[in-house]
Amino acid sequence: MSHHVTSADIAINGDHLDKSKISRVKTLSFIVAACGTIVSLLALFGVFGEFFQGTYAYSWVFAYYFFLTLSIGGVFWTLLHNVSNSGWGTSVRRTFENLGSTFPWIFLFGIPLLFPQVNQYLFEWMNIHREAGSGSVKEHLHHSDHLLYNKHWFMNIPFWLGRFAFYGIGLSAVIYFLRKLSTTQDTDPNPGVQRLFRARFHSTYTLIVFALTITFTGFDFLMGQDYKWFSTMWGVYLFAGSALNSMAVIVLVTAWLKSKGHLKHVTGPEHFHIMGKLMFAFTTFWAYIAFSQYFLIWYANITEETSYFLIRNTGNWNIGMICLVFLHFVVPFVVLLQAWLKKNPKYLSIVAIYTLCMHALDHYLITIPERGISLGRMNHKVFGDIVPAIPGAFWGDILAFVTLGAAFIFILLRALGQHSLYPNRDPRILESANLSN
Repeated sequence: MSHHVTSADIAINGDHLDKSKISRVKTLSFIVAACGTIVSLLALFGVFGEFFQGTYAYSWVFAYYFFLTLSIGGVFWTLLHNVSNSGWGTSVRRTFENLGSTFPWIFLFGIPLLFPQVNQYLFEWMNIHREAGSGSVKEHLHHSDHLLYNKHWFMNIPFWLGRFAFYGIGLSAVIYFLRKLSTTQDTDPNPGVQRLFRARFHSTYTLIVFALTITFTGFDFLMGQDYKWFSTMWGVYLFAGSALNSMAVIVLVTAWLKSKGHLKHVTGPEHFHIMGKLMFAFTTFWAYIAFSQYFLIWYANITEETSYFLIRNTGNWNIGMICLVFLHFVVPFVVLLQAWLKKNPKYLSIVAIYTLCMHALDHYLITIPERGISLGRMNHKVFGDIVPAIPGAFWGDILAFVTLGAAFIFILLRALGQHSLYPNRDPRILESANLSN
């Protein structure tokens, strides 16, 4: 933006993505996602044998939760923008909303986890509950597993299923309502400021729904893989990674749209500068929470807590954990200190891709090291002895990641093509377009 933006520079009908230019990518993404989903469902329900069924269940959780954090992060930035009543983000608010709108669809890929054929390999506590039969589960646990007995109020299958429904329905309703409130403004002849007040009000209490979702999906899908382990920092740790890497996706989408001639006049170096500063802030916050979690567990030295790091210091997993320290924190921390880089869409996009790779490593280390331990403990006759890693299972990890990645790209591109790429009738669009910080 080389000049002061006025209302004459704002397109009357908004800025719309030419669907024909993205049709090939959308079609390819859909085909890959559809074929991958069919193969994945066959694998998850045992068509390719019990061994691959068990190992692929962990592959699915890894890929599923990785992309789920990006979608949840889009909802977070939408809520934060509305609650803070920020002016700078108006130009990119629609990108926040479009990313958040992928949540309901991505969440559906978690439905296989509801079936015993799949979750029997992931959650040992569910198997213990089922083995209790029709009798009193709580009484059975009282005599057989006192630790699980104390957690029965939370870790019971009906409540787990109820929470799953709450996450999906609750946060989907939140982003659907807020996005609809935003997009209908584009055709409202008298947009005014009333919508801004409504969006701000409804984004306050719904932040609770977001907080419960990012926290307890992490408890149920990830921490629940080892019911003996717990961490008081877990929810915040997952939130930090979600906020950081969803902003990375927003940077990539915005830079891509700019390169295609969209968002003209309404976004510029100052917007990328702020998004870069937010990435820097959450890079630091993630490192702080990661260190705090490790320090508290190391200092307390409680057997049930230390198991998480003991498993990830076994075999070669410790190499990945060390890489997180330097590659997930130190490198982006130093790079994002540069103000000139944060203002350059191309260079900031490179950093965004890098942080997403580190996010993938982070979630790989969260889920996959548990696979060899849990499967070997549950059924050593099929999966062999307890080992740090199961040979050959890596290919399933790639299949799951590519499948869900293609689905994520298709859903996001579809959302981008549905409405104007920025809220052209928002009263604050000129304030955002002339941003200076």
